[in-house]
Amino acid sequence: MPVDNSSARPIIGGPAFDMSTFTASSADTSGKRQAFNRQILFWAVTSALAGFLFGFDTVVISGAEQKIQALWGLSSGVHGFAIASALYGTVLGSLFGAWPTDHFGRKKTLLCIGVLYVISAVGCAFANGITMFIVARAIGGIGIGISTVAAPLYISEIAPPAYRGRLAGMFQFNIVFGILVAFASNALLAGIGEDAWRWMLGVAAFPSIAYTVMCLGIPESPRWLIGRKGDRAAGVKVLKLIEPDATPAEIEADADAILAASSERVTSAQFWTWRLRVPIMLAFVIAFFNQLSGINAILYFAPRIFAMTGLGAKAALLQSVGIGITNLIFTFVGLWLIDRLGRRTLLFIGSFGYIVSLGLTAWAFFTEHYSIVPVCIFGFIAAHAIGQGAVIWVFISEIFPNRHRAEGQTLGSSTHWVFAALLTTFFPKMVSLFSPGAVFSFFALMMVLQLVWVTTMVPETNGIPLEQMQKRLGIAEGQI
Repeated sequence: MPVDNSSARPIIGGPAFDMSTFTASSADTSGKRQAFNRQILFWAVTSALAGFLFGFDTVVISGAEQKIQALWGLSSGVHGFAIASALYGTVLGSLFGAWPTDHFGRKKTLLCIGVLYVISAVGCAFANGITMFIVARAIGGIGIGISTVAAPLYISEIAPPAYRGRLAGMFQFNIVFGILVAFASNALLAGIGEDAWRWMLGVAAFPSIAYTVMCLGIPESPRWLIGRKGDRAAGVKVLKLIEPDATPAEIEADADAILAASSERVTSAQFWTWRLRVPIMLAFVIAFFNQLSGINAILYFAPRIFAMTGLGAKAALLQSVGIGITNLIFTFVGLWLIDRLGRRTLLFIGSFGYIVSLGLTAWAFFTEHYSIVPVCIFGFIAAHAIGQGAVIWVFISEIFPNRHRAEGQTLGSSTHWVFAALLTTFFPKMVSLFSPGAVFSFFALMMVLQLVWVTTMVPETNGIPLEQMQKRLGIAEGQI
């Protein structure tokens, strides 16, 4: 349902906030406006650093997984479970991430995530057997799962509508940056001795501590304060920090809009309703297709995949660094485009890129043209970074009403991680039972289905204030 926004003042921020450069626009260069920009950016970057730890912790295992299997003599089944243990923790964290996010607030939840990362990194570094290793990885996974609920949600709730994509997309950028740093760290530490894998996993404790300290400097979300805690005065104080140039009447109007959108005659027990069928379906399907592209399997087992083409172990590890660099470069492109072209257009571009790159990879394995596999994999990573990678966390954080945003983020996040865990667990078995060409053909087919879904069912959410999104999707009170 189209919404006429022409006469409405966007809630929280406006066009003077030029996120293309993260500085004040030429229309407004006052010192006050500059301070406003820096505050929003600092808060968004801090919460998005949870994504850096997510990316680092998720992928750093790729440099250690073969050594761990040999060290403890693990069967392929136990090995798959051990490597996927972080993902099972992630499933748990994402399933229950809405509870702390709603009950204790966004800020306290983000703080706790940092503590979980520290415990996980130290536990992995000092693991004396596979059981301790699995537990430590699972604890980190719980932090990852909660971060995919709390961090994008927090950013979307403090961001100006016109730049919400770029700000919330910084979570994805930090995931990608963490992945690149993990691949580079693995390559640098690979030659330091038998315990190199412990250093690979344990070094994450340092950025985890830094992130936790930085979280002390961010405010609570005004939408949580007003809509969940019922503390209008505290929420108004944060709104004044977000919009220092707004008049008192405008601040009060924003608070009224947030309260009205959060005070519908619904309760958390009514999330699974026909009324919310559209955002529920959208969150589930985008997360489902995200993993059925094969992205996590390729990130986790990149050195092993490149080794299948005849590359030596060291060369395969260095090729994995190329994945991280490609991911970072094209994530910049995706974040530059997301508020210009919109979420739906990027999903189109990414879908076509997926189909071509995965199809060519399958062909290369079938015909033994192994030399093009690295190029095809890099093309796949570029398509992911511009499409699903840039869009998924932003899109899910936008489509649910204020009252159910944390639950909706939990649905999308848990769906994502359930399929990530399953795929990572069974990928080693898949490539042992089927040819690599058949496996990549399956991923390509899934992306054809994604393209059909994007074409027929995905709405555009770009630039629409969160409170108005409910009307656009037909889920506002009185529209059913």
